[in-house]
Amino acid sequence: MSEKSMLPSRFLFCLITISMFLLVLSSLFLLQFSDTSFIPNSVFKFILVNGTSVYFKPSGKEEQTEVPIVSSVASLVDGKTPMAREGDCQISNASKKTDALGQGRRKGCDQNQAHLRVYMYDLPPDFHFGLLGWTGKANQTWPNVSNPGRIPSYPGGLNLQHSIEYWLTLDLLSSNTLNVVRPCNAIRVKNSSQADIIFVPFFSSLSYNRHSRLHGKEKVSANKMLQDKLVDFLMGQDEWKKLGGMDHLILAHHPNSMLDARKKLGSAMFVLADFGRYPVEIANVDKDVIAPYKHVLRSNPVAKSATFEGRPILVYFQGAIYRKDGGAIRQELYYLLKDEKDVHFTFGSVRGNGIKGASEGMASSKFCLNIAGDTPSSNRLFDAIVSHCVPVIISDEIELPFEDVLDYSEFCIFVHASDAVKSGFLLNLLRGIKREKWTKMWERLKEIAHHFEYQYPSQQGDAVDMIWGAVSRKISSIQNKLHRKNRYSRSQMLLKRN
Repeated sequence: MSEKSMLPSRFLFCLITISMFLLVLSSLFLLQFSDTSFIPNSVFKFILVNGTSVYFKPSGKEEQTEVPIVSSVASLVDGKTPMAREGDCQISNASKKTDALGQGRRKGCDQNQAHLRVYMYDLPPDFHFGLLGWTGKANQTWPNVSNPGRIPSYPGGLNLQHSIEYWLTLDLLSSNTLNVVRPCNAIRVKNSSQADIIFVPFFSSLSYNRHSRLHGKEKVSANKMLQDKLVDFLMGQDEWKKLGGMDHLILAHHPNSMLDARKKLGSAMFVLADFGRYPVEIANVDKDVIAPYKHVLRSNPVAKSATFEGRPILVYFQGAIYRKDGGAIRQELYYLLKDEKDVHFTFGSVRGNGIKGASEGMASSKFCLNIAGDTPSSNRLFDAIVSHCVPVIISDEIELPFEDVLDYSEFCIFVHASDAVKSGFLLNLLRGIKREKWTKMWERLKEIAHHFEYQYPSQQGDAVDMIWGAVSRKISSIQNKLHRKNRYSRSQMLLKRN
């Protein structure tokens, strides 16, 4: 074949090849970014958790082949704040100028793209915001949460440390409020049949703190009456009867909250501070979620966080020293450490300037002791984290929030109680940690501290967002139990029909 006759063929071949390449490229672009694509965007979503890919199936609702997960989890591997991605609230360019409280216009969250769909019972205000003194208009169940500056406030002091139900309830209410900017990982749905979990909005910790004592001629406390009413309400609901409460979420963060009702409601998923006062058949790590306390001390700004040389105190502890049960170790450590020159170990409380003094003390210390008290956990751990003081955890029975996605050994020191009370053991261990090792843990503390912040509106990767993620991951365990329970149920139904 002549040279001239080959030219058109070559030209035609090149043209076809380039056209095919452009067609494939444009198709992929449209499939991934078009809202009207026939293939859901979830096909293209991959999240790396601990080095493994989690694949989202292209279905009406996003499902994972591993475990449900919120967007913040992917960032925990490297400690960086997660970037916005599809499924988060979409903010227009004009509304990105929000005020310090996070207000601004945005599109509503799409419940089909939320990782957790939550149905919340419309309990009377007596169970929630009414406990804060809030009174709405006639037949008004919930306060208006569109203006963060006007929402009912929660009592301060130590009441705040167990205020988790308050923050989660506010977050659910705001998920249907257009002018509140928040992550869209959890969203409230109005139909329980669409929900992954059913939320019980009872401020149980506040009820215990405020209404557990008898007054006047009362024979039953207001706290117990509310629990009894709650049990009667739940037992009468079709949603509870359907699965025996297994898909219900109940918050009981104060160790003494829900004392009268917990046994009857033990099939539900609890959000707790620890398992110290619960029998294993009622609460356990397989079905329940551990949530962080709300820290009482102010957060230490990253830019002002003192370095190794700027923290003259080696070891810091301030709090109740004489405790019962597992907390007896505090007294032993007190007598071991109280006379050491670079150790601050003293009694303290939130009264007077106690909070201010503790804030300054932790921010000036290299290591902060978190010792078991009446229960395995305490707020002191989270005060240390936001103070960027490396926590030393001496509590053999402690359970930690989000430990399935956070490696606490990267920013905490763990010491068995039996070792801690040996003369010289603890100080030799801590003095042996040099500047380089301590600085690495300090840097990690600054990276993860935002995971323990409660705020309204909630933000990507904060404590509220992380709790929803933990709930989402527990749901897979619930589903597994339900599926195993249903192994022979359909067969039995067929036998009965025949």
